[in-house]
Amino acid sequence: MRIIVAGGDGFCGWPTALYLSRKGHDVAIIDNLARRKWDIELRSNSLTPIASLQERVEAWKRLTGKTIRTFIGDLTHYDFLCEVMRQVQPDAFVHFAEQRSAPYSMIDREHAVFTQVNNIVGTLNVAYAIRELAPDCHLIKLGTMGEYGQPNIDIEEGYIEIEHNGRKDVLPYPKQPGSFYHLSKVHDSHNLMFISKIWGLRVTDLNQGVVYGLHTDETLMDPVLINRLDYDAVFGTALNRFIIQAAIGHELTVYGKGGQTRGFLNITDTVRCIEISAEHPADRGEFRVFNQFTEEFSVLDLAEKVKRVAEQEGYMVNIANIENPRIEKESHYYNAKNTKLQELGLEPNLLTDDVIRGIFRSVLEHKDRVILDNVMPTVKWG
Repeated sequence: MRIIVAGGDGFCGWPTALYLSRKGHDVAIIDNLARRKWDIELRSNSLTPIASLQERVEAWKRLTGKTIRTFIGDLTHYDFLCEVMRQVQPDAFVHFAEQRSAPYSMIDREHAVFTQVNNIVGTLNVAYAIRELAPDCHLIKLGTMGEYGQPNIDIEEGYIEIEHNGRKDVLPYPKQPGSFYHLSKVHDSHNLMFISKIWGLRVTDLNQGVVYGLHTDETLMDPVLINRLDYDAVFGTALNRFIIQAAIGHELTVYGKGGQTRGFLNITDTVRCIEISAEHPADRGEFRVFNQFTEEFSVLDLAEKVKRVAEQEGYMVNIANIENPRIEKESHYYNAKNTKLQELGLEPNLLTDDVIRGIFRSVLEHKDRVILDNVMPTVKWG
């Protein structure tokens, strides 16, 4: 297939582009390189030194003989997007190109407005471009499990059957997003569900859990292909932060009680989920939702796992409960369904001690790159 990966220079997009290319698909990347600029803005960095996008795709061609086309530009610039669509004529459009950090969206008014405009307008532009220039193209849109929030009932995959006053209907699952970023994802979902219905587009909404890991088979082929690893309190996930803190002898900082529970999946499963979605496209006019995660853990669960592995590696660390900068439930029920992707062939890679150990040892190789001021939270919701 001809596949566009928007956000193909990012943490999920880069290994996805390589994986799809290696599988024989004709891959093109769209990226505005904003993620690299945000490192400069936040005085942060990827723990792993990453090459430029040009160096990356040149190395990939040298190693495999496969060409990945790159288009540098912004999805909010509609003329640019349309020109890419004309040149590529994609069968599938994988949309990772959004500002993905909840803390970044909560810094101040400007960051909240930017997040919502960038994410919602960019996605609307993609939908319009598909309608006008590639109406049979399948839009594979990265959503988030954070759209659901922390309800006191089971989380279904996108829809829920409701009985009210003696009548039944299947309705979109209620959304309780926890940040301006998560709100932007909810707005995307509503827009795309509406657009699918009125235009007959094919849309798969992947409500992804928290992604962990660093390497895929493709990124391990050459140091130039290595993926980024975020560890700061704005873009770094809890697991990454704990592993980096353990490596530098810092206490593992659990927000509040640590009972906040989420869905998680390995980066190798992320790329496989995209492949599965592309190989089994939504029908015309269908807006389908897959919950894309493989396991559930609390923040405290993660801290205890990292502590155990670090101590096995000879690093003694403590767990510290600190004031939670977020406004969220710290102890709650959480049971989310995630069967649809596995029914289509996903075989989960689980978070074992060996997986954590592999990330930990990779971190040790680059721990001199850690900027110490960035391992503690600075953005507060209140």
